[in-house]
Order: sequence, then structure tokens, then C-alpha cells
Amino acid sequence: MKVSEALATRRSVRAYLDRPVDPDVIRRVIERASRAPSGGNLQPWRIYALAGEALDGLKQLMEERTGADPKGEGTEYDIYPQALDSPYAQRRFAVGEAMYAQMGIARDDRAARRRWFSRNYRFFDAPVGLFCFVERYMGPPQWSDLGMYLQSVMLLLREEGLDSCAQECWALYPRTIGQYVRSPSNLMLFAGMSVGYADPEHPVNRFPTTRARPEEFATFLGFPS
Repeated sequence: MKVSEALATRRSVRAYLDRPVDPDVIRRVIERASRAPSGGNLQPWRIYALAGEALDGLKQLMEERTGADPKGEGTEYDIYPQALDSPYAQRRFAVGEAMYAQMGIARDDRAARRRWFSRNYRFFDAPVGLFCFVERYMGPPQWSDLGMYLQSVMLLLREEGLDSCAQECWALYPRTIGQYVRSPSNLMLFAGMSVGYADPEHPVNRFPTTRARPEEFATFLGFPS
């Protein structure tokens, strides 16, 4: 698979087949993704991979936690800016509305939306879940390195025929996740990721997402017209 093919076919998959993933594939992807660039070669990512009983135990725990505290424990960083301006606010709104429309969930059906959102904390029934942590004293440049690592993971998963969904929603429960995976206190939870084989029949995996045209975000200087 070419890089362009992996990028074009990568999408946030939110429903998975009941099909196991070869653990050697996960180990291989995690290792190969470490070739992602990082400033000063710091390689600031810290990855925890869960499957089998470890994953099942977390799903059960999260069912209890989300039931008792549905709004979460409070994030240790802002997932989105407090005031999201145009065009970013519109893009975020549009993708959410497209997903719920595809699922047949009305905008005012808050209960149904909450039930669907809670599937995040089961990794959408994927057979593998990943967590990415970073040292608390690291700054924005190192956080950008995390993104490059996770993008590398997702593209390598596509090469292996697998699908994924990066999930910052896990940052709402940093204490619960940190305690469960026994991460040291100097690490901060950044995001989770579902990994598995996409269910091609599930409607949530078939709604379209759009991307801005280059004219909206790129400036070309010195290029021939």
C-alpha cells in the first residue's frame, strides 16, 4: 500500500467487527511508528496497549465510571480552545451533525446521543485499545510530536489492513486510566485509540467527511502560476 492510499483510506472508525487482531501486528506497528520525527529525537510518546482481559476489565470499569460520573473527572489540558472561531467551530459542528444524522439520531435526542457517545469508552468494541501519555513537563512542541507518532501508527495500521479511531475523549478520565494502567504520576494522558477491523455494514462508518481545499489553508510563494 502506498502512503497516499493509506492516508486516503484512513478514517475514524467507530464500529468494529468481532475479529481478533494479531498481537505481533500491534507490536510491529508500535515499533515502526517510532521512526516518526520528534524535535531533538526526544521521542516523548509513552504508549500503553490493551487487549484481552486487560481491555475487558477497563471496559467494565468505564461502564461504572461513566455511569457514576458522566461528565468525567476533568481534563488536564483543553481538548479544544474555550472560544472556537470560524471556520473551526463550523467544521466541528458539521462532522458531529453528519455522524448523528447517519445514525438516525435527532439533534434534540440528548439521551440517544449520550448513549452513543458512551461507546467511546468501550473503544467502540474494538479488540485493541491504545493510550498515549507524555511527561507532564513537556511543552507544545513535544505534544506535536505525539500527533506525528499517532498519525504514523494509524497509517501503518492501514498498511496492515486495520482501522483505528483516535480518541481524545479519554482525557476526561485521566485519573481512572492512569490508575488502571499504572502509569507513573509524572505522565499525563493525552489520548486513546481504538484498533481493529472496521464493520463495513455499520452506518457510522459510512458517513462522509469533508476537507478544506488548499486555497483555504495554504499559501504558495514563488511557485509558477
